[in-house]
Amino acid sequence: MNIYDIENVKLLLKKQLKISIIPHKSPDGDAIGSCLGLYLYLKQLHQDVTVVSPNDFPDYLKWLPSADEILIYDNAPEKAKKQIENSTLIFTLDFNSLKRADGLTPLLESSVATFVMIDHHQAPEAYAKVTFSNPNASSTCAMVYSFIDAMGDKNQIDREIATCLYTGIMTDTGNFKYPTTTSNTLKIAAFLIEKGAKNSLINSNVFDNNSFNKLQLLSVVLKNMMYLKEYDTAYTTLSSEELQQYDCQKGDTDGFVNYGLTIKNTKLAVIFIQEGDFIKMSLRSKGNNDVNLFARKYFNGGGHINAAGGRFDGTMEEAVTYFKQVLPDFIHKNI
Repeated sequence: MNIYDIENVKLLLKKQLKISIIPHKSPDGDAIGSCLGLYLYLKQLHQDVTVVSPNDFPDYLKWLPSADEILIYDNAPEKAKKQIENSTLIFTLDFNSLKRADGLTPLLESSVATFVMIDHHQAPEAYAKVTFSNPNASSTCAMVYSFIDAMGDKNQIDREIATCLYTGIMTDTGNFKYPTTTSNTLKIAAFLIEKGAKNSLINSNVFDNNSFNKLQLLSVVLKNMMYLKEYDTAYTTLSSEELQQYDCQKGDTDGFVNYGLTIKNTKLAVIFIQEGDFIKMSLRSKGNNDVNLFARKYFNGGGHINAAGGRFDGTMEEAVTYFKQVLPDFIHKNI
């Protein structure tokens, strides 16, 4: 984070502002953690700030400090619309394309507010006046920590801010096991623990909070899993009927795709989830197998080298068939 951009934000915050903080659609731990961490920091600076989420977020994140203060567009569209229309400064966190904001996208595109982006995904779009982009960062929460530090306010990180930021770092690094976990990542995590983040409690709140239905749904995921040995690839499916059978709630399928990667020698794991008339995809990989490029080229998506999302407009059978058709090209280019 360069000094010029930080000074620019400092000047913006000296004005009488109405601020909105926006995560991406279906926000995960990193999106909610970074938004709440930044929100609590700006509240310390006596700013008029509100987090506006495109839609609801998983129950396993609703214990986070100030989570109940998040304005959810799907639940209160007029109130959310008014908040964004009246905003003079908008932070977008954990995404770098306004289309990722779903129902909020038209409001953001027509806004006259100044935008600040903080994000760690590849290929950011040029909609923000100030862009803090680092694809090598472990998480957006780690970037918010660096932002607060660069602002000269590291010591203002209290227990609540630390809790939010630690949660996002923990979830986006897969409990600190992904390659993005560097010594600096662990130093940040250690500092947040020193500031009051209860790492064991946070882990339990996030990962030991499953419903029985979720575990039953996981059994379906494992039963449906297929392994393409010639490509060292695992994939699985969830139909809308299966989701309904086990009363799938928001966040219940988070992390299911990772089970495929636990198979010995697996290079790629994919889960196909039916959502209405399209198929939502989550892709995970090991090593230099770039699922970000794969998702961008074939499935109207993107993300990171080892973690990306996409979609296919059609049936489950069509999605899986198309995936098998384009898979060889992807695997052969990454051998």
